[in-house]
Amino acid sequence: MPSPLLLVTSLPAAEEAAWREALGAAMPGERIASVSDGAPVGAAEIAIVANPPLGSLAGLPNLRWIQSLWAGVDRLVLDDTLPDVPVRRLIDPTLARAMAEAVAAAVLHLHRDFPLYAAQQRAGTWRQHPVRPAGERRVTILGLGEMGRAAADLLRALGFPVRGWSRSGTAHGTIPVASGPDGFAQSLATADILVNLLPLTPDTRGILKTDAFRQLPPGAALVNFGRGAHVVEDDLLAALATGALGHAILDVFPEEPLPPDHRLWTHPAITILPHVAAPTQMASAAALVAEAVAEFRRTGRAPAGIDRTRGY
Repeated sequence: MPSPLLLVTSLPAAEEAAWREALGAAMPGERIASVSDGAPVGAAEIAIVANPPLGSLAGLPNLRWIQSLWAGVDRLVLDDTLPDVPVRRLIDPTLARAMAEAVAAAVLHLHRDFPLYAAQQRAGTWRQHPVRPAGERRVTILGLGEMGRAAADLLRALGFPVRGWSRSGTAHGTIPVASGPDGFAQSLATADILVNLLPLTPDTRGILKTDAFRQLPPGAALVNFGRGAHVVEDDLLAALATGALGHAILDVFPEEPLPPDHRLWTHPAITILPHVAAPTQMASAAALVAEAVAEFRRTGRAPAGIDRTRGY
């Protein structure tokens, strides 16, 4: 009998049970174990994880690779005790489609002045404002991975001029993509709406700060669907106060859930979402994990993992 698949999470019990059921349905021939089962987890060659507690993967002598159930693995690679085995993040086309939808919804929300009309509604004010064509609203996407490319394609289809910025600067179709500090500055200077989809790495932590906000056109808007630690909160609030930023849509935060008394909740120029831009779909994720496990069982070769020096 093959070694058990070790499921390690810090999720609420009901959510972990749902994941276990979905993974079991996708891999009926596999045994899924956890530390709480009392099963011989030391025999596990594969760990399937979702926010595993620090140190929980140390001391597994037979571990060959780690499969994350999330697209982002920044928290995982910060664990100094993580074994030196490949870490595979979830690459799911359904996540890219979901993120593209969320980015398009946020950009359209800002483009058609919905925050302004929401404020007018609260004040009981009936006032119409001019509508700019989409072709006059420039969008920059930071991060042109699978999700960023899908978002860029959808925005282009809606008529928005789109450019991107990424570490590599790899071109994507006819969408201009810049890289490096000079490219970053140019990408900000031409962004009426700035969308952040970057992975969180030592280089991108705190990248959205005063210097960046000052390079945007006055009154530009920010959509942060990357990670909360990309944004320096005090600098964001200062930029909103001075008008350097007109509005911010935030889906991710350094602490989640966002505490009920947090100052961002009541800010009139901030729209808060509870980390819903591109939630993992259990069925499709379980199917992708099952494919990787089946390939490993067939060949005995662990899949390629992330570049830990880059963090993705």
